[in-house]
Amino acid sequence: MKDRLLLLLLIAAPAFGSPSREEFVVEQVMHQSQPISERTQSKLLVKAIFQESYLQEPNNPAFNIKHLGIGVASWYGPGFYGRRTANGEIFRKGTLTAAHRTLPFGTIVRVINLENGRSVNVRINDRGPFKYHRVIDLAHGAASELNMMHAGEINVRLEVID
Repeated sequence: MKDRLLLLLLIAAPAFGSPSREEFVVEQVMHQSQPISERTQSKLLVKAIFQESYLQEPNNPAFNIKHLGIGVASWYGPGFYGRRTANGEIFRKGTLTAAHRTLPFGTIVRVINLENGRSVNVRINDRGPFKYHRVIDLAHGAASELNMMHAGEINVRLEVID
């Protein structure tokens, strides 16, 4: 019966929204055959994970960030849909990808709009921009995440995420 209830909860959970790390902690299933000391240790570990604050994450990030600097970003889209990017992928509307002159393909870059503070992580899969004053060309999806569709060009800060 417990297995069916657990399965029902797992299936229904997406209907109520995705829980954050603080809201959702999975405990190891305890069997009566386990010694009490093992059960207690497991519960203490779960409590420690649950009490960890999201405010502590920047002090111990799961990834390294390298600042590339500040520059001008533009976006490209309709004229390039269906064509191949420099790494061979098909360019599609709504993707979170970008073109950069020198970064290796597959590099993840956080692009921060300096005018409104919005940010998006993009994957480098193309070469460009070919205007000297621009540092990155964003695909349609990334540009819409940054609210730059009408501006055409915006000032951004770039950070490479390892």
